[in-house]
Amino acid sequence: MVVLQNVNKHFGDLHVLRDINLTVGRGEVVVVIGPSGSGKSTLCRTINRLETIESGSITIDGRSLPEDGKELAALRAEVGMVFQSFNLFAHKTILENVTLAPIMVRGTPVAVAEKRALELLERVGVAPQAQKLPGQLSGGQQQRVAIARSLAMDPKVMLLDEPTSALDPEMTTEVLEVMVRLAEDGMTMVVVTHEMGFARKAAHRVVFMADGQIVEQADPATFFTAPSSARAKDFLGSVLRH
Repeated sequence: MVVLQNVNKHFGDLHVLRDINLTVGRGEVVVVIGPSGSGKSTLCRTINRLETIESGSITIDGRSLPEDGKELAALRAEVGMVFQSFNLFAHKTILENVTLAPIMVRGTPVAVAEKRALELLERVGVAPQAQKLPGQLSGGQQQRVAIARSLAMDPKVMLLDEPTSALDPEMTTEVLEVMVRLAEDGMTMVVVTHEMGFARKAAHRVVFMADGQIVEQADPATFFTAPSSARAKDFLGSVLRH
């Protein structure tokens, strides 16, 4: 579904992605972990061209990532993105937030879009909040709305960039439960997270990054019990101690 080949990215003199090669299969859940500054979020953001790349190639469902314009917009419509900061429209109701893109981008009739949106809000557990504004919801509820909003476009793949890092532990649990259900339903997902429990439970593959490179990747059982690199062992030692 997603293929990155020899992808490189700089921010000035900083080489943030170094010859990245990564393939994500249809229905696969890939969790990207690593220390801060390792390039995880940048990697996630290149997949729908929120960040451009200097060299290499990225394809989604067999199609190369367009440079810009209508083709890029069409491809982005097939790639759901969930950020750590929710990014909901503060002046629109929860229902309006979820129906906006299907109506404006896909031309979905309002009644059809609203029916689908209510189904999705029910799925993520916030249907009773449909007529409220985002500011009236908790952070965990807002993030679940953001997930529903992405799902409303029927994406081929979902990118989740630190979706729980702005949340307290109770809200984090709420959001992770929704993500686990998505994974179980077969959604193709690339998830950047510090939540090792989610990686153990839902990932098909864990990708460990450091210094802009993919250091190693393995299934969760292998990675968490027998990491092959010293860098991954050090990282796991520090995060699992705390």
